[in-house]
Amino acid sequence: NDEEIKKVTERIIELGDKKERVTKEDLPFIISDVLDSESYQQKVFVRSYVLTHSKGLKPSTTVSVEIDGESYEQNAQGDGQFDAFMNALRKVYESKKISLPNLIDYAVRIPPGSHSDALCETIITWQSPNKEFTTRGLDSDQTVSAIKATEKMLNII
Repeated sequence: NDEEIKKVTERIIELGDKKERVTKEDLPFIISDVLDSESYQQKVFVRSYVLTHSKGLKPSTTVSVEIDGESYEQNAQGDGQFDAFMNALRKVYESKKISLPNLIDYAVRIPPGSHSDALCETIITWQSPNKEFTTRGLDSDQTVSAIKATEKMLNII
């Protein structure tokens, strides 16, 4: 419909502003990302984060999350940047006495024939006590793509 086309176009412009080019191979990823975002009402926002990865030091993250209008900030270390992000997020949710679903599968796709600036789609499958579900994130940065998929998960649980 026209509203979906408008949202896809806006997303293409937004992505085009962030990277050199959006290719026709990127379009299926963009459409999937936009249409997937309409399946929930957003009440959790990842407002800010700092991802640190240095040789010889453990990766760390500081994250600021807004949940139902309230802001929370935490930091943590991990085996990688996304693991550190999840550890910081877990601290936020533990303070609210809410457990997060388990990550059971993590896949990354880029369009065939892409370059180092390609859009990256991260597909994460989660297991909560009552259901298994999948979320997708899209960005030219793999870790940011995973964070976007995780933000969608936070709005589904």
